[in-house]
Amino acid sequence: MSNMYEVLTTATDDSVPVRQVTIRVNGESRSAMVEDRLLLAHLLRQGFKLTGTHTGCDTTNCGACTVLFDGRPVKSCTMFAVQADGHDVMTVEGLAGASELHAIQEGFKEEHGLQCGFCTPGMMMTTKALLDENPNPTEDEIRWALSGNLCRCTGYQNIVKAVMWAANKLQDQ
Repeated sequence: MSNMYEVLTTATDDSVPVRQVTIRVNGESRSAMVEDRLLLAHLLRQGFKLTGTHTGCDTTNCGACTVLFDGRPVKSCTMFAVQADGHDVMTVEGLAGASELHAIQEGFKEEHGLQCGFCTPGMMMTTKALLDENPNPTEDEIRWALSGNLCRCTGYQNIVKAVMWAANKLQDQ
């Protein structure tokens, strides 16, 4: 499989300039020709076919599109793909190993930290950033870290339990 992807432009003629970007996505260098106005979320979903990055609001309110950008959580629906050129991006697809779930994914499964699942990828990526920085967070620290991610289904109780479960499992490893 080629690492170069052609991203369709929205223009009907050649009047919209494109440029090549190269981004390290989930540990793999990937390149694409993109319009300057293409959002990172759209490059990930349409260009690279990493559909775990969800788009819900396009205004940074919901957090469903959260990815790790050089290890920090960012909302990819308001970041241009050209801004990611030369950087590292991790999506929810980058969490799992080839044959097993990451502790964060396990925690969401074990503690029923999801219902419809739409917000879950963003919640997991925010959780990854939190646990990388603070491996033993309190409930209040978890709630603060996840405050930029909206869930319309769960009431957040089981999401917080899932993060605590993952933190405990990662500490035991």
